[in-house]
Amino acid sequence: MTRTYRAVVIGGGVVGCSVLYHLAKAGWTDVLLIERSELTSGSSWHAAGGFHTLNGDPNVARLQAYTVSLYEELERISGQSCGLHLTGGVMMADSTERMDFLRMTHARGRALGMETELITPREAKAMFPLMDETQFVGALWDPVEGHLDPSGTTHAYAKAAKVLGAEIELRNPVKDLTQDSEGMWTLHTEGGEIRCEHVVNAGGLWAREVGRMAGLELPVLAMEHMYLLTDAMPEVQEFNAKTGRELVGVIDFKGEIYTRQERDGILLGTYERACKPWSPVNTPWDFGHELLAPDLDRIAPSLEVGFRHFPAVERAGIKQVINGPFTFAPDGNPLVGPVRGLTNYWSACAVMAGFSQGGGVGLVLANWMTEGDPGHDVFGMDVSRFGEWATLRYTNAKVRENYARRFSISYPNEELPAARPAETTPLYDLMRDTNHAVMGDSWGLETPLWFAPSAQEAHDVLSFHRSNDFEHIGNEVRGVRERVGVTEIANFAKYEVTGPGAEAWLDHLMTNTMPRLGRLVLTPMLNEAGKLIGDFTIAKAGEERFMVWGSLGASVYHMRWFEQHLPEDGSVTLHRFHMDLVGLSICGPYAREVLAELVDEDVSNAAFRFMDYREMDVAGAPCMVNRITYSGDLGYEIWMKPAAQRRVYCAIKAAGKAHGIVDFGMRALLSMRLEKNFPTWFAELRPIYGAYEGGMERFVKLQKPAFIGQAAATAERDAGPRLRRVSLVIEADTADVIGDEPIWARVGEEDFGTISPPHGYGAVRFDLHGEEVAKPDPARDGDWRVVGWVTSGGYGHSVRLSLAQGYIPAALAERGEEGLFEVEILGERLAARIALVPPFDPEGEKMRG
Repeated sequence: MTRTYRAVVIGGGVVGCSVLYHLAKAGWTDVLLIERSELTSGSSWHAAGGFHTLNGDPNVARLQAYTVSLYEELERISGQSCGLHLTGGVMMADSTERMDFLRMTHARGRALGMETELITPREAKAMFPLMDETQFVGALWDPVEGHLDPSGTTHAYAKAAKVLGAEIELRNPVKDLTQDSEGMWTLHTEGGEIRCEHVVNAGGLWAREVGRMAGLELPVLAMEHMYLLTDAMPEVQEFNAKTGRELVGVIDFKGEIYTRQERDGILLGTYERACKPWSPVNTPWDFGHELLAPDLDRIAPSLEVGFRHFPAVERAGIKQVINGPFTFAPDGNPLVGPVRGLTNYWSACAVMAGFSQGGGVGLVLANWMTEGDPGHDVFGMDVSRFGEWATLRYTNAKVRENYARRFSISYPNEELPAARPAETTPLYDLMRDTNHAVMGDSWGLETPLWFAPSAQEAHDVLSFHRSNDFEHIGNEVRGVRERVGVTEIANFAKYEVTGPGAEAWLDHLMTNTMPRLGRLVLTPMLNEAGKLIGDFTIAKAGEERFMVWGSLGASVYHMRWFEQHLPEDGSVTLHRFHMDLVGLSICGPYAREVLAELVDEDVSNAAFRFMDYREMDVAGAPCMVNRITYSGDLGYEIWMKPAAQRRVYCAIKAAGKAHGIVDFGMRALLSMRLEKNFPTWFAELRPIYGAYEGGMERFVKLQKPAFIGQAAATAERDAGPRLRRVSLVIEADTADVIGDEPIWARVGEEDFGTISPPHGYGAVRFDLHGEEVAKPDPARDGDWRVVGWVTSGGYGHSVRLSLAQGYIPAALAERGEEGLFEVEILGERLAARIALVPPFDPEGEKMRG
C-alpha cells in the first residue's frame, strides 16, 4: 500500500534529523525521514564533533549561533544527551598578517553581539598549556566553542522530532524519484512506494546521487578528512586536575590544524593542502559505518608544524587515526533551499560543519517550506548561488581548493585560481594579454578588475591594507571623471520579458511603475515581508517587450522567483540571456562625443536624454543603448551579441583616443559608485532590509496597483524604518573598510532606543591562574556603543576620501556632526562622519547633462 506524506526527508544524518525536527516544530507533523541504513551512517558518526559560531559570513554566523543555542532545547524535549562540552576556543596567529585577520574577525563579531577577545599568546597558553607560546604573536578567544557527541546529538534531533509527531523509517533505501503531472513526488524504495508533496534532499554523502534521481547535478563533493586521537597525556590530566576544566579548543592557522581535548588526550585534525577527493564521480551505495585507510604521509607537513607549535602532542602516542569522507560545496557553505526548475524539491546538503550549522539549516529550510520564506538572509547558503558553470569538474577543482584553504587567510583583494577561466567574453585575451588586466571571477565570468602598466605588474599583492592596485585604480577613476573611460559590463544579468501580460506582470513584481516606451526605470523588488530581494534597471523596448538588467550573481535566485510567479495563462514569456548578450559602458565628460562618432543618430542631450533607451547601430553593430551608468557620471551602457563585442570595443577605443580614453575595471567602478552613495546588491540591498531602511523609497510607488510586498512596505513607511542605510567618510590612512566592521557612536540609549544584538552569551574567560574574570560588554566602551555595521566600502579616488556604507538606527542617520561616529578597521577605531549628500556631484548634474 502506498503511503502519503506532506514531506519526506531523505537522509538520516544530523542535517536530515534537524530538518525533520524543525518541520515538526513548525506544525508539519505529517512528515517522514527515510534512511537507507541507520541514523548517522554517513559522515555524522565519525565527525570530530566540534562547534563554533564564528564565520566569515555574518548571516551564516547568526545561524551557527542559533544551532549552538538549540542543544539545551533538544536535550529537554528528547531526554537524550548531546554530550555538550562548552570549552571555548582560541585562534592562534603566528604572523602580523594573521593577527590583522584576527583583529578583523574580532571587530566583525561586535556587530553580531559575539563576545570575542584579543589575547596574548601567554594568556592562550594558560588555557592550553600544551603550546609553545613563542611560536605565536597573538590570539582570539571565543567563549562559544566546544564539542559534543555526534551520535547523541543526531539522535536528540531525531527523538525530539518523533516527540512532536514526525516519523522515521530506517533500513529502506530510496532507489528513484518521480513526479506526476500534479506535482506529487513518488519515492521508489526497497520497501515500496511513498508519495509526498515535498522532497528534501539531505542525502549527505549521497546528496549528489539523490539529486540525479530528479535530473539534477548538485555542486557537491566529498573529501577525505583525517584527525588523530592521542593516548592519555599527563599534561592534560594535570591541567584538568588543577583547574577542574577541560582544555580549550585551538585553531592553528599556520599548521592548518585544530585541536581539542578528547578524554585524557588530544584530538588533532588537519585540513592539509595535499587533500584528496573521495568518490569524485559516484558515491557507492554500500558504504556505511566504515573508515578510509589512514595516510599520515599526506598530512605530515601539517603535523610537523603542529608538533613544533604543540610539543607535548609530538611526545604523545597515537591511539587512532580517523579518516572519513565529508561533503563540501565549492565555497564551503551549505546548499540549502528550493531548487529552481523543480517543484517542491528542497536541498539541505553540503553541510560540512553539521554540528555548527545543522540547526540553522533545519530552521531556515522549515521556514521556507512552511511559510514561503527562510526568515533569514541565507543567500550565502542558497543552492541558487551557483550557475550552470558549476559542473562536476569545476566542483572537484574548487572543493579541493577550498578544503586546502580552510584555515588560510582570505584577503579582500584575493582572487582564487582553481577552475578558471570558467566563462570568458570575446575580450578576455585582449584585456588580459594586451591591456594587462588583472582578472576577477564574477559568478564564473572572467571580468577585468584593474589595469596594470605592464604584464609584470599585473597581479594583486595580497593585503588587508591599500595595495599595489591603489594607484592604478586611482588613475582609472580620474581618467573617467576628467575625460572618458570604457569598461566591460557583461557581468550583469540580462532578461527579456515579452507578451501581452508582460507589463502587468512586471508591475506586480516590482515596486516602481513601469517606464514609457523608450525609457528606463530603476526599481527594487520585494518579498511578501517587504524585504529587498532584487534591484533592477528596466527598459520598455516595445509595446509588449521589456529588457531587464540585474545582478549576475543572483541570476538563478531571481529566475527561481520569476518562474514561481509567472502567470499560468501563458501571457508572459521570460528569457534569460546570460552570456549570449554582453556589454560595454562608456562614461565621463567626453562619453557623448565618443558615442556620437560611432552612431548615425542624434545623441545630443535633447535627443537622447538621461534614462532613455534606444536600439541603434554602434560601429555598425546592432546594439541596445541605455543612457545610464553605475559611475554616476555622464555615460551609456551598450549591449550587443558576443560576436560584435570586439568590434564595438575597438571602435570605442579608436574614437576615444583623442579624448584620452582609459580602460577601467570593476574596482574603479565600485569606487565611483561609493562616491555617489549608490547601494549595491549583496551588500547594502539584502533580504534582511526593507526598502525604506535601504534608502530606496523614491523607487517605491505605494499608490500604484498591488505589488508583492506592498502592504509590508506601507507598514514600514507608516511606522518608520528601524534602521537606515548611511554613507560614511572615515579618517583612514592605510586601510579602508572591507565590510561587516562595527560602527560606533557616542550616544546614550535615550537617543535611539535599545538595539539588541542578534545573540549574547554572557561569556567569561579565565585569567592566568584559572580564576574567572568578569567579561566586559564588547558593545560598550564608556559613552561609546556599537550601533551598526558596515556593508561595503573603499576609497573614493576622485574625492580623495575613505568611504563606507552601512546601517545604523534611523534616529542617528541624519546626524552629520563631527565626533559622533567611529568605524573599527583592523582593531583601530577611526573617526567617521555621515555624508548626508554624495561626495561626488551631489545634485546629479553630470549624469543628466
